[in-house]
Amino acid sequence: MRKVPAQIPRPEYVGKKRPKTGEPDVKTPEIIQKMRVAGKIAAQALEEVGKHVRPGITTDELDRIGHEFMLDHGAYPSTLGYRGFPKSLCTSINEVICHGIPDDTVLRDGDIINVDITAFIDGVHGDTDATFLCGDVDEESRLLVERTHEATMRGIRAVKPGRALNVIGRVIESYAKRFGYGVVRDFTGHGIGTTFHSGLVVPHYDDPNATTLIEPGMTFTIEPMLTLGTFDYDIWDDGWTVVTKDRKRTAQFEHTLLVTEDGHEILTLP
Repeated sequence: MRKVPAQIPRPEYVGKKRPKTGEPDVKTPEIIQKMRVAGKIAAQALEEVGKHVRPGITTDELDRIGHEFMLDHGAYPSTLGYRGFPKSLCTSINEVICHGIPDDTVLRDGDIINVDITAFIDGVHGDTDATFLCGDVDEESRLLVERTHEATMRGIRAVKPGRALNVIGRVIESYAKRFGYGVVRDFTGHGIGTTFHSGLVVPHYDDPNATTLIEPGMTFTIEPMLTLGTFDYDIWDDGWTVVTKDRKRTAQFEHTLLVTEDGHEILTLP
């Protein structure tokens, strides 16, 4: 685990087995303004890490780059110590759906890699991720990444006050089905603010039970994971790394959103 200077405030869960959950879905103007700052730092950190994705680099080196960017901007990397997670970001390569742990794995020409990074600053979190192409990537994988980004943006564009939360998943799943992609169900978007995961669940498939009404002032993530095959998965013995059961490739993108009076604002833009 990389060190964080004592003067940078930690989230409450660092050093504990479980984080606190539960906060109002609708945030105060003060919290929203703080989340704009956290979201921007996370987005800039993601952009910086993405610049270094290339054949021959290790995922641990990407972790170092993201970690140091956070510290340089006065932020704590939210994943570090969250439920014991040992690193400052997640690196999920090829068939890894999510929560890959940076280590001495070397990126190869043709890989795709998702980098998931969250900034904690001034008491709030901003969460984002993107899938990057490493070197010369095959057409099937390139299209998966491109279409996963499009699915994410379509889900975001569906966010408007008065709609049920399941409109997001309906839009994402209907687009993904055009190409025969699987849509991961058990890992979802989530409410976010003073807590990393507030308890609000945002499915990326058409879930009839997700009937919560979208209201101005709500903040949550949209982060669909699309696969070239099944959405079923296995979890490695490390307790974190989630891989597709058929070992086919998967891609993901994520933004933290604010619901506005007439639509939405993306808080994780660099």
